[in-house]
Amino acid sequence: MLYRVLADVVVILHLAFVMFVLFGGLLALWKPRIVWLHLPVMAWGAAVEFTGWFCPLTPLEQWLRLQGGESSYRSDFIEQYVLPVLYPAELSRDLQLVLGMLVVIINVAIYGWLLWRPRRGEV
Repeated sequence: MLYRVLADVVVILHLAFVMFVLFGGLLALWKPRIVWLHLPVMAWGAAVEFTGWFCPLTPLEQWLRLQGGESSYRSDFIEQYVLPVLYPAELSRDLQLVLGMLVVIINVAIYGWLLWRPRRGEV
């Protein structure tokens, strides 16, 4: 039971990490220093998608599931949990590249807006 709960915690952490990769730039509106944490995290997330690597949290979750008596899966986190919600088909290499580009595009747009938006007191 403990392993299954830990595997679920890893899934929640993994999802939070993915959300931070995608939208962490928005936190810079509130705390500008977050940029120095977000930029390397965003680069890692994009690299995982562009190269087809597995995030280390995926094998950890799979191992915990096996230890808890559940079956494991052969895909990565995005294919296992996110894509079934968004897309019914299997994760393809082309789709991974599109997801990687989305990470970059979303964050370039966020940081571009942060850099070029009017500051308070400016006209």
